Order: sequence, then C-alpha cells, then structure tokens
Amino acid sequence: MNSLVHKIEALQKISQELEPTFKERENLNQQVLAFSNHFIENLESYPAYVKGDPSIEKLTIKSGKKDLKELLVDFNSEVVLKGIKPASGKHLGYVPGGGIYTAALADFLASVTNEYAGIYYASPGAVTIENEALNWMKSVFGFPKDAVGNLTSGGSIANLIALTAARDKHQIKNEKITKSVLYLSPQAHHCIHKALRIIGLEDVKVQLLELDALHKIDTIKLAKKIKEDIVNGLNPFMVIASAGTTDTGAVDPLAAIGKIAKTNNLWYHIDAAYGGFFMLAESKKHLFKGIEMADSLVVDPHKGLFLPYGIGAVLIKDKEAVFHSHHYTADYMQDANSANMQLNPSDVSPELTKHFRGLRLWLPLQIHGIKPFIACFEEKLLLTTYFRNQLVELGFKLGPEPDLTISYFWYPSKGINENTFNEKLVEFIHSNGDVFLSTTKIKGKFVIRMAILSIRTKKATIDTAIAMLQKCLTQTKDTFLI
Repeated sequence: MNSLVHKIEALQKISQELEPTFKERENLNQQVLAFSNHFIENLESYPAYVKGDPSIEKLTIKSGKKDLKELLVDFNSEVVLKGIKPASGKHLGYVPGGGIYTAALADFLASVTNEYAGIYYASPGAVTIENEALNWMKSVFGFPKDAVGNLTSGGSIANLIALTAARDKHQIKNEKITKSVLYLSPQAHHCIHKALRIIGLEDVKVQLLELDALHKIDTIKLAKKIKEDIVNGLNPFMVIASAGTTDTGAVDPLAAIGKIAKTNNLWYHIDAAYGGFFMLAESKKHLFKGIEMADSLVVDPHKGLFLPYGIGAVLIKDKEAVFHSHHYTADYMQDANSANMQLNPSDVSPELTKHFRGLRLWLPLQIHGIKPFIACFEEKLLLTTYFRNQLVELGFKLGPEPDLTISYFWYPSKGINENTFNEKLVEFIHSNGDVFLSTTKIKGKFVIRMAILSIRTKKATIDTAIAMLQKCLTQTKDTFLI
C-alpha cells in the first residue's frame, strides 16, 4: 500500500505542473497581455498580407519544455506575421472577421471556467446565454419565439443543419432523391454544395438560376422553372436565397422568392451569413423585407458582428424537422432529461461536445450595447461608396452599385487582354501586401474584389489601398510597356 501511495505522490508532483500557481499564472498572464497589447497597438503598421511558408521546425511539437517567452516569439514570426491578417482593418479580401477585444475576453473566461454548453442540465447558465443570444437574433429577423436555433462554428455547419432539416421535413430519401429539385443562385456559397454531399443529397437536381443585371435571382424565371419541373414529373422541395452573396454581395429579392416558395410548398432557406446583420442599419432595412418568411436562416456573427472566428448561427421554424436527425437520448444521459429544462443545443446540432460560443456574442453586446455595431454598418457602407468613387478617378471600371459592402472592379487595359492585365495587377497587389484584396470571376471575367467589414477599416485604410493600387497599376503598365 505504501508503494502505491508513493507512486501516486510521485506522479502527482509531475502532473501538478499542469496547474500553475497564482504567481505562475500572473507571470503567464502578463506575458500574454503584453503580447496582445503590442499586437493591437501595432496592427495598423503590419502589412495585410505576407507571402511565405512558416518554419516547420519552429512549430513542431516536441517532448521537451519551452518557455512561453520563446513560444510567443515563434508564434509572432511564424503565425502572426505570415499570410492574411484577419484582425487587420486592411484585410479587404475575403469577408473579414473583426476580432472585437471584449469577445476575446469572453473566450478567455469560457476556457478558464470550461463551461459545457451542450446540455442545460450540465450548465444551465451557459445554455441560457446561448439561447438568449438566439432569442435576440429571432427578434432581429422577425422569427417566432418558438423557432429553434444553434450557435455553430460558422456558416458551413449552420447551413448543414438547415439543409438537413429541409431534407427531413420533405422526406427526401431513397428513390425520391434523384427526382427532387433544389433552386439556388450560381453565386451561392460553396458550402451549400458541400452540405448536400454530406447529408446524402449529392444526386438531387440542383438548378442554378438565372440572375439579373444586379446579380440577383430572376424571380420570374424561377417561378417558370418550378412549373416546368413539376410538369416534367420532378419534385421541387427547396429554394435558397442569399442575403449578401460571396462574389458580389447581392441581396436576392427575399419577399418575392418567399411568396414563390409558399405557393409551391418549398422549404425556403436564406443564407445571410455575410449580410444578415446589415438589417440593423436603417439605410438597408428595405433590402431585407421578406427575411422573416424563411423556414431557415443562417447568419455569421464572426462576420456581421465583427466577432473572432468562429461563430455562426442558424434559426429554424420547424423544431420537429431539426429534432428528427439531431435529438437522441442515451441511458448514461438520463440525469439530463427533464421536460422543465430549456432546449439543449446538442438537440439541434451534430455537436454533443459544445464550446461555449455564446459568451463571445453575449459579452460584447452587453458591454457595448447595439449602437456602436449599427454605426459600424453605416460606416462600412459609406466607405464602400468612397472606395468606388476613388477607383473611378484612377480609371478603373466598376461592377454594379452594391447592395452592401462587397463590390468588384477591373482595369480596362488597351492592347492587352483585360484578364491577363488584371491578373498581373493582382500579383503586384499581393506582393505589395499593404492592403489585401481578393479576386473572382464574373461570367468568365477576372475581377478584383473588395469586402469592407472589419471594425478597424477606416477612411485612412481606403486611402492606403488607393495609394497601393496606383503604385501597382504603374508597375503593371511598365511590365506590358503600356
């Protein structure tokens, strides 16, 4: 027995290193806080994009110990200073997150307390916060109180949950799959197609709809296509609209599509991952009329509410459709079963183990209130207009007037193929790295894409982008001897 005790005590002495003392925690906290403050204070001076591979040697996990000071140096050089800077206001490429500092504090608290946000019985407070965040979103988007929802890792899982509910509601299975039809924009996010494969609907007929001159779904042609498919013995079951497409930021005519969906008994899904929260901006409310008609809705707080990656959200009106695939019980979880408890997040998601994501949304909203968020939306909309005006003065051609803050442009080169010219221009832009811009193709045309959403993007950021474009434009013209 003494031998057993001695072994336990010896192991305890080693394992205790995983629980730093108060003094050790203070030292670690000070180092991390100093690093964080230095990062934020100097973020504006960092390039938005740096090409290069990290050192595998520095990032490889080894069995020995390393000092936090040394690790922070490696983290800075190999992670922070390479690639795209998502926290930077100069990230205008893919839809940026924001990285609100108070959300980082929430993540710290969630990790330290390690609250389990999957089942109400385990942490009623954490689950209440998650559900209150969803209730707030229901009120924003006009969803009924009895709708269900979930805070996910992002739009991909949120869309997956919504599409699964639609599949189960309309019983799209077995031989019915190949005759069933789903309608969506060619500019719908690729995670929709990925979700269809995952949930066993790879063989449904996906009708890519025609768009109007503003890249929005043509509702007259949509209604006509549904009628044709019914006549041809097919089974239309779902239509997906976008409230802010990834390519161009277009908001589809939500109310008109909603009416068509209702007339034809289709599940109506709206992917508003990027654009949904712009509904809070008074100047854009009209674009979102009809969003309340959706059977399911996806929004991404790590986009539209400037939170750190990753937190998405899904709202669904039909609880039973969601429960069909996600609600399970097990003997070992019998203590958690009670009719008086709130809805468990694990009952409406593939996740049973659930990170306490709700705190990173709840804490900033409580600390800051909603007013600064709305001011951010209006500011980014005006900055988009300002950027487009400056681009015209430089001689760029623009895509149509954007609904929100994603837009595209290209340089109309003479004597050189426009795609070739603009591809070379983007090479110089990415090599420069002062501001990060991305690209896409619109009907085969190579264009440069801007997405203005970060809390840290200001007028000075746009001025920096314009100066960079002037420089890169000169380099490109010199390359082609124009």
